[in-house]
Amino acid sequence: MHKHAGFTLIEVLVVIVIIAVLASIGYPSYADYLRRGKIAEAVSTLADTRAKMEQYFLDNRSYAGSDAANMPCNDTVLNAGKKSFQYTCQIPAPPGATTYTVTATGADADGMTGFVYTIDQQNVRTSAATASGWSGSATCWVVKKGGVC
Repeated sequence: MHKHAGFTLIEVLVVIVIIAVLASIGYPSYADYLRRGKIAEAVSTLADTRAKMEQYFLDNRSYAGSDAANMPCNDTVLNAGKKSFQYTCQIPAPPGATTYTVTATGADADGMTGFVYTIDQQNVRTSAATASGWSGSATCWVVKKGGVC
């Protein structure tokens, strides 16, 4: 008798089904893991910008001018080297330039649509998220699915 070596079609299909089930379980977790990594870019940029803005205010007693070229509130400076979020900084016109708001808005091309994070001169942090399972907060930056700050 001659014995054939190899796998039957049924065995190969069973393996494919097992791999598909494992992938369908693991992919959503992996996608959220990647999303949390991208959110880290936003919160670190906002926190860094706030520190620079406060230093600017200590030096100048106003936020006026902090949006000039190479200054901390300049949109070009804020967006340099960033991929997952678009950053904007808003300062009221002088003489009342004692407030500001920095906003990070999720980039469509990087899968972060619907995520918005803000910070202001009083360190009030807000977040909004429209992705499935995510929620926003009026008092903190949500960095994990389920509204965890």
